Amino acid sequence: QVELVESGGGLVQAGGSLRLSCTTSGRSFSSYVVGWFRQPPGWEREFVGVISGGGGTTSRADHVRDRFTISRDNTKNTAYLQMDNLKPEDTAVYFCAAHDSSHGLGHYAKDFVYWGQGTQVTVSS
Repeated sequence: QVELVESGGGLVQAGGSLRLSCTTSGRSFSSYVVGWFRQPPGWEREFVGVISGGGGTTSRADHVRDRFTISRDNTKNTAYLQMDNLKPEDTAVYFCAAHDSSHGLGHYAKDFVYWGQGTQVTVSS
């Protein structure tokens, strides 16, 4: 069982930055692919980005690729989502998720087994 805890959300003005963290107390964190998803109010959960277990491969959604960066520090059992130049349309609950990397990175919610509780990000105009 992998328990994930997100942190770092909050209220920020448009153009600002936030860094979300996704931490687990589980073992073998490097064995898990970590994905980031978000769910805007009234919308379905959508893919933001994903990072391989070793951190060498990442993929991001087109609408955030030039503003968001995904990284991880396996020595700290933590993955990060750095969000720059935030826009009001980035307002959402952000989730991190993980799977055991047996089927590639994954870009859909159904590809991921373990989920955090989510953290709210609100961007004011």
